[in-house]
Amino acid sequence: MDINKLNPDNLERAAGILKAIAHPVRISIIGCLQSGNKKSVTEIHNLIGIEQSTASHHLGILKDKGVLASKREGKNTFYFIRNEHILPLLSCIEDCCD
Repeated sequence: MDINKLNPDNLERAAGILKAIAHPVRISIIGCLQSGNKKSVTEIHNLIGIEQSTASHHLGILKDKGVLASKREGKNTFYFIRNEHILPLLSCIEDCCD
């Protein structure tokens, strides 16, 4: 860890990202998107088995904190992981749960 990057703004942003990820549904959403493919809300809620409104709520949180980004194509909005550096966190979480 680079001690020079540990300023209050970076720490605040990092904490916000970790808080956004720290929910079972949101971890599942990131897991659905880790292959690099863009997915719509409908695809995500079907894959995870949750209501579409619930998926939309959690996608909004992840997008607001910069974990995900979206792209509108016609009537659909497709979500994808904004920063691939998030992916090792999924591996770490999986390793911690084994």
